[in-house]
Amino acid sequence: MQMNIAEAKAKLSELIAAAEKGEEVIIARGGQPAVRLVSVHRPTVRIGIGDGLVSRVPDFLAPMSENELRDWE
Repeated sequence: MQMNIAEAKAKLSELIAAAEKGEEVIIARGGQPAVRLVSVHRPTVRIGIGDGLVSRVPDFLAPMSENELRDWE
C-alpha cells in the first residue's frame, strides 16, 4: 500500500494497523516513495508442516541456561 503524506496523516491509525499485520506500507512525497512504515514487533514465524506450531524461532546465539548446560553434560 502506498499513499502520499497528506493522505497518510489522515489515515495514520489505519496505516499502523496494516503495518502491524505485516503489510508493506509506503509513504510517498510528490508521488515518489519516501519511507516504509514497519512494525517494531516481529511477525510470527511459520515453518512448513509445523504451520501454527512454532510461534517464534529461538535465539541460537543466546547463552544457555543452567538447565540446558546440564543437559549437554
